[in-house]
Amino acid sequence: MAFQNILFDVHDQVALVTLNRPKSLNALNPETLDELKRAVDQVREDDGLRVLVLTGAGEKAFVAGADISEFPKMNPLQARLFAQKGQDVFFALEELPKPVIACVNGFALGGGLELAMSCDFIYASEKAKFGQPEINLGIIPGFGGTQRLARLVGRAKAKELCMTGEMIDAATALQWGLVAKVFPAENLLEETLKTARTLASKSALALRAIKYVIDRGVDADLKAGCTLEVEAFGLCFASEDAKEGASAFLEKRKPNFKGSFIA
Repeated sequence: MAFQNILFDVHDQVALVTLNRPKSLNALNPETLDELKRAVDQVREDDGLRVLVLTGAGEKAFVAGADISEFPKMNPLQARLFAQKGQDVFFALEELPKPVIACVNGFALGGGLELAMSCDFIYASEKAKFGQPEINLGIIPGFGGTQRLARLVGRAKAKELCMTGEMIDAATALQWGLVAKVFPAENLLEETLKTARTLASKSALALRAIKYVIDRGVDADLKAGCTLEVEAFGLCFASEDAKEGASAFLEKRKPNFKGSFIA
């Protein structure tokens, strides 16, 4: 499948998608969003791809935001459709049944932070910067930033970041719980792919269940979330992977999981 604005590479069972518009700091325009959606669909449909890693081309940026050069052309209806397109793509990414890691190598601002927050977790370079600077343009985040950020770091910090438009560094993002781990820039991709390969070796059904239960349960009350967990726990026992996992543990060997994400 040919792409103009992204790179699609495969490392073992890991799909590495690189936003590839370095001259614009990988800014998101409608065409790039369309290609990202196609890439997500490709990963979903290929059971040989077990994990998706997202990163940005160049050393400066993961994604510096939406492509502001598009804004003067937009009337209010077109702006709404653009925001809806971004949200649709990011929901497709968030709802992918396979693990998704954001590998943030530089600026993750505006739509870039919104993209990263749509992933299951974020690994960041020590040089990474995060922010929602839309307020400086007289607008607000449109790709889900106000909602996902508040859920990840709490209302007060989300309001502060969105209202001031200020950036935070990787150390602060780690302290806030926005980022899972921080690495030296030269080790970031290697460490991200190492984790991705580890995930690729796990049970597909269990990974899918973990993602589903956490994402669906986190906004429910505790008992409702735990009910989801009980049902998913029982469902896992219907899989050959559960039998293999227990057998491998008792036989003191590594499990060989063969379950499918799409069965």
